[in-house]
Amino acid sequence: MRRLLLLFFLLPILLTACGEPLPPPVGQSRELIILTRDGPTTLSRDDNGTPAGFEHDLVSLFAKELGKKPRFIVVKHDTEIADRLKAGKAHLGAAWLTPADDPALIAGPSFFTSSNVVAQNADALTIDAAEDLSGRLIQVLAGSRQAAALHAIRDRIGDLQVVEATAGSELDLLGRVAEQRDTAALVDSAVLDIASNYYPQLQHELSLGDAVPIAWLFPANTDPEVLLRAQAFIDRIRADGTLARLTDRYFGHVERLKQIDIVRFIERMRTLLPRYRPEFEAAQASTGIDWRLLAALAYQESQWDPLATSPTGVRGMMMLTEDTADHLHVGNRLDAKQSIRAGSQYFSDLRDTLPGSIPEPDRTWMAVAAYNLGMGHFNGARHIAQGLKRNPDSWYEMKTVLPLLARPQYYQRLKSGKARGGEAVITAENVRMYYDILSRFEPRYRPFAEAGMAGGDGAGPGLRR
Repeated sequence: MRRLLLLFFLLPILLTACGEPLPPPVGQSRELIILTRDGPTTLSRDDNGTPAGFEHDLVSLFAKELGKKPRFIVVKHDTEIADRLKAGKAHLGAAWLTPADDPALIAGPSFFTSSNVVAQNADALTIDAAEDLSGRLIQVLAGSRQAAALHAIRDRIGDLQVVEATAGSELDLLGRVAEQRDTAALVDSAVLDIASNYYPQLQHELSLGDAVPIAWLFPANTDPEVLLRAQAFIDRIRADGTLARLTDRYFGHVERLKQIDIVRFIERMRTLLPRYRPEFEAAQASTGIDWRLLAALAYQESQWDPLATSPTGVRGMMMLTEDTADHLHVGNRLDAKQSIRAGSQYFSDLRDTLPGSIPEPDRTWMAVAAYNLGMGHFNGARHIAQGLKRNPDSWYEMKTVLPLLARPQYYQRLKSGKARGGEAVITAENVRMYYDILSRFEPRYRPFAEAGMAGGDGAGPGLRR
């Protein structure tokens, strides 16, 4: 009996000594243990360290449906995810994965479709076919499906050099290609769509292979009930619009801007924005709103031109109406400092005025639309949404409702009257993209951290875009 008791107490120690203990099956665990990796489609962290990302949010919803707490383990490579799953060290892999030709792994339901694409700098020689890769040096992430694809065709193509990067992400690879530090990279097409807004000099050259389904991977011995729950979950969120809303949150705005618009924005970000950055940082300190978001809004309004004037009479960096300027005690709308201060305060007031039932980031994009339209027109659109059985607290839903403000059968019923709601949607979507670009290249302002204070950074809640 003593020996049995001693073995009982020593067993956890012995298991730990032999390696990390294996988690219990999903049905017996309080957690859903998820293997993932950093990336723009999977998981990233904002300036406050808060995790976000399309797949992070998606699998977190699944964990909630199972009644489990999600626990993410971030690894470097897809092959490490496969090895850990086969060793029973996690419940599933969620890292923009494709079904594996491996009997030890099983794919869950697909929720996205993507492909492998070769990206080059626009100044490089064109690649028209896979055979044109002969003699080329192509960068890929080590252990990725792109690496496997290149190795599979290397013998057929000939003198193809595959360089597997062991650090960084696909965005980092594409940044090096854009700066001509590397010649080309094979990446996921969804990642290239995002990166093209940061690096407009990137060129989509060639798709290698067909489009493939994106899915979660499970160990082959996973309880079939868990797999059925996963299938039912994806089916349900596809039917009720949750999947579409999540897709829109992370990918819906990435193809809004034309290449020439991105080039112009980045050029002005480097040459013009430094002149006004202190004013935007001061506005952040007073409103709690990230200066980069305020700068994105200002660019959409005036292209950072303090003398901008529209035919309707709005003027200045933040394009204030005369009434708004008077309300906020602006003596000169063409003074950049006054305009940024007042416009930022007006935007903050609009965001605070919206009903508390609207979550972030929807709340922010609706406030941008209201900045463009006026709160009266925006509330009119919310009224229309309710009549159409649409969710007025969802930006995804409001994007389809706002253009109706220009149709007589809708605006004639409203006290606020007709409005260019479609323009407000374009404004908000452009601001989303400008904010993404600024967040990629410009650091967050942390006035309290710089002053050695412990009371936060004065930047308000982070946005999960």
